[in-house]
Amino acid sequence: MTLGMQPAHTTGGTWSGARRRSAAASDSTGSAVALHPARPEHVPGIAALVTRFAAEGLMLPRSPESIRLALGDFVVASDARGRILGCGALREYSPSLAEIASLAVAPEAHGTGIGTAVVRALEALATLRGVRELFALTLVPAFFEGLEYVVVDRALYPEKTRRDCASCARRNACREICVRRRLPHAPHAFGV
Repeated sequence: MTLGMQPAHTTGGTWSGARRRSAAASDSTGSAVALHPARPEHVPGIAALVTRFAAEGLMLPRSPESIRLALGDFVVASDARGRILGCGALREYSPSLAEIASLAVAPEAHGTGIGTAVVRALEALATLRGVRELFALTLVPAFFEGLEYVVVDRALYPEKTRRDCASCARRNACREICVRRRLPHAPHAFGV
């Protein structure tokens, strides 16, 4: 069962390159899962998924309004009924640096390839936008290491510390590990 990719409605082009790099994924029943750019009707599902893990202290909370404002940076994985099984966002810090953020997969869909597919779609979006380096803060570095990320010192990203960590309630007891991946150079999105 191959993950279905649909065109993105982002500035700078489509995810055509992502189609070739998509990973196989399915929901817990074995049905195919569609991966696509987030749309306004996905906001409640994204918020519910993020809130679930934020309540367990596994990720930072996001309000529906903050998700709505960053909707063009989110990708979602949904089942045939439209239920959001996974999500992730690309947070850009500079033209060449972005973070994979709000990465979540519904517990009932763990181990199905959805997390990998969302990360790969975010990498494709980053490449499309000209981003050359991605990082993430995670409690599960082994997941990212399996996707060619390496553990690095979070001090390499003072932008993150200034933007988020300084105001985080867990800043003095943070257990997250920083991982990084430099993206391979790809042809410009417009073929130039």
